[in-house]
Amino acid sequence: MGLTFLQILLGMTAVSTALMGGLFYAYSCSVNPGLGRLSDMGYLSAMQSINRAILNPAFFSSFLGSLALLPVCTWVYFSYSVSPGSWCVLGATVVYFTGVFGVTMVGNVPLNNALDKADLAAASAGQLAQHRAAFEERWNRLNTVRTVAAVATVALMVAGCIGFK
Repeated sequence: MGLTFLQILLGMTAVSTALMGGLFYAYSCSVNPGLGRLSDMGYLSAMQSINRAILNPAFFSSFLGSLALLPVCTWVYFSYSVSPGSWCVLGATVVYFTGVFGVTMVGNVPLNNALDKADLAAASAGQLAQHRAAFEERWNRLNTVRTVAAVATVALMVAGCIGFK
């Protein structure tokens, strides 16, 4: 007995969302606390570098891949069966779209773009402190929201996979 299209789609979507959940969780548990120990210049330079480096195919395949896979998975699942599992996958879609993608696009990306425009080498110590104050706490708070949403997305996807009959 082979896997059905829905089973393959559920697996791909669960893995893609788990990769995003892991990324945001790692930031919350290690990257952000580690960067928080740096000087203003060190912190801001590191964040500029990370924000530039993350714009790569591996990140986009999971971040945007989840965005594409979730609604397709939801539609296919509901076409197959209206069940607790299909409702879990719908919930995962809503949580990811709002709490991961939405928060990233409306919150984190504008902060990243503003930081990217900062000329850190020409900034005084006071200006560096202002840049950091305008960025760090808000960015970390938004990342916490993304982390919770991404982990909830994964949990809902796992529930959807378990609920498949």
